Amino acid sequence: MVTSASVRPLQESGFAIIPQLFTQSEIAALLHCIESAPAAGANFRRSQDVFAIRNLLGEIPALGALLNTAALRDVLGELFPAGCHLTKAIYFDKPAGSNWLVAWHQDLMINVAHRAVVPGFGPWTAKAGWVAVQPPVAVLENTVTVRLHLDDCDATNGALKVVPGSHRRGVVPAETITGHTATAAVCAVPAGGAMLMKPLLLHASNRSTSDRPLRVIHLEFAAQELPAGLAWRERRDVGRYGFITDPKRTP
Repeated sequence: MVTSASVRPLQESGFAIIPQLFTQSEIAALLHCIESAPAAGANFRRSQDVFAIRNLLGEIPALGALLNTAALRDVLGELFPAGCHLTKAIYFDKPAGSNWLVAWHQDLMINVAHRAVVPGFGPWTAKAGWVAVQPPVAVLENTVTVRLHLDDCDATNGALKVVPGSHRRGVVPAETITGHTATAAVCAVPAGGAMLMKPLLLHASNRSTSDRPLRVIHLEFAAQELPAGLAWRERRDVGRYGFITDPKRTP
């Protein structure tokens, strides 16, 4: 059962680990759904070191119903009592022995439908038809990432390293980040578990030295509305019964 105590470390440390959020049968259903989908198109990226799908629910709509569990709704209810919306969904597959690593960073960009001149938003990037922008810190502070682990994850197969409490430092200049990593901790998560984290938390991951894969569904949620002129590109409102895609429907 998910309780307020389960998510409490998120505010103090910038992350929290829920050891069991999805059952093994639910994980198996998610993997089957992903593996059965046609892996083609601009939102699919494949190399020997990583397989990734962005706009995950747009590419594989059937995942929405599989992710809509009572446990995940309980987590979102604890995090966002007044309701929230999904703003980003990505699938990562880091194969066994992958040389892919992620350097220390914060998640500073959000995906929006199009570019607009709005005070406090910038810099902007555009790649492969996607537009992203760095929003004001307040937007990032009110966003929570839920990383659902489909495999057991530890230091040997690319578990995230994080700097506890670093989410309270605002945007850390890139050239000073390494000076903040002395207290880094490794976040091991079992299959079916979830790691909750704040986007401003400093995090990284090492290359895999294991024969085990690392497959993760990365979901970002927020309650905050963007100012006029901007819209979340992947927005899906979260209602009592799951992810609502039709704006005429109510939660």
